[in-house]
Amino acid sequence: MIRTRLLPAVGIAAAAALSLSACSTTPASDGDSSSDEKVTLRMLVNVTPNLTEDYWNELVAPFEDAHPNIDVVIQNPGAEGVSAAVPRLLAAGDAPDVVQSIAPTTKLAPELVDLSDYEWATEGPLAEQYSIDGKYYMAGIGVQLQSLFFYNKTAFQEASIDEVPTTIDELTEDLGKLKDAGWTPIQTGGDWMTSHALQALALPSVIAEDPKWFQDVSSGKVTFGDTYGDAIETYADWVAAGYIPTEALGIKYPDAEQAFLSGKAAVYPMGSWFAGTQAKAGDSADIGVFRAPAVSAKDQPAMGANIASPYSILKATTHQDAAAQLVEFLVTDKDAVTSQLAVDGNFRDGYEYDMTPLGEELLQIVADTPADAYTPTGGGYGERTLPDGYSGEINTQTQALIGGTPAADVIKAMDDWFAANAG
Repeated sequence: MIRTRLLPAVGIAAAAALSLSACSTTPASDGDSSSDEKVTLRMLVNVTPNLTEDYWNELVAPFEDAHPNIDVVIQNPGAEGVSAAVPRLLAAGDAPDVVQSIAPTTKLAPELVDLSDYEWATEGPLAEQYSIDGKYYMAGIGVQLQSLFFYNKTAFQEASIDEVPTTIDELTEDLGKLKDAGWTPIQTGGDWMTSHALQALALPSVIAEDPKWFQDVSSGKVTFGDTYGDAIETYADWVAAGYIPTEALGIKYPDAEQAFLSGKAAVYPMGSWFAGTQAKAGDSADIGVFRAPAVSAKDQPAMGANIASPYSILKATTHQDAAAQLVEFLVTDKDAVTSQLAVDGNFRDGYEYDMTPLGEELLQIVADTPADAYTPTGGGYGERTLPDGYSGEINTQTQALIGGTPAADVIKAMDDWFAANAG
């Protein structure tokens, strides 16, 4: 029997008050599977078209069956989302026991339970990359790859490209061949997605050369221009050569995605979640994927990646042991992990589900990527973070490149931005 129920955004405070009053004398160490006390755990989760309320309820049902004294209440943050709900609930003294989908930060870490004593947290996917001051505040189920280029196999055949590129020079050469063959070389768009191609172009080499680049550029030890400048210039060359259409800025994300799916462009820089979209598409071009190459073929390029479905336990919980048992189940139970990977198109070496050929190509990239080769993208995570606002600024400057702003001006603008915001 499934005892799980959904706790909607309205009524959270009242339900929490009832729960706390019923268990107010319970120490944090109580509520494990050997106790007869009835424990209610509230888990704040990301609710999406894939991760529906029913999905979450079904996911935790086996855990509840194995722990009859623990009732897991799924908490829907509503339109504000998990990231906005957590600080609001903390300020209101109404924090959930477990939170899913937000990565620990130096600002949030004081509110989270240190999971360093749990092997399932310290040895999980991207665990070290997300650690802060040597402490582990989350456990996840897998990875979302970001330093990727999806490609139209038909386009590559028509352009006489027999192998995917392994260096930036080879990629640039292939884009020229694709343009000469009558294809739009790169599909991109406006909004947040504009800078994705630039980051896929730059970060694999930048991080391969300096794994502490996030810290070094933030502290002023190195400059953005000295480390990222070559990639900015290459991207500007792509724009000048027509490999990135100037009208791309007017294209919305769903339209860009659909254009590539329908075979209107040759290369699409995007994260691994695109494989889930392609799997659901009624009709799709023949699509493959290759990892973003490095400057030199001898280098192992870094792989931009985010943790998939991070779980953290809030210090405010009065049932830490029970919460730890729930998170352990969610990140180690084979069926639970596989289900979560499959539902949102995520990947973990050694875990397979019913995949499309494109999904299998991505799983192979995961298998071929050393654990220390992963890197954050955007503003970063764990100890590797950039000043607040970086993601928006690099996106704005990438749009400027597409609009024709010289690379030197963009590099200077970014150096000025870091000078004003880092420290």
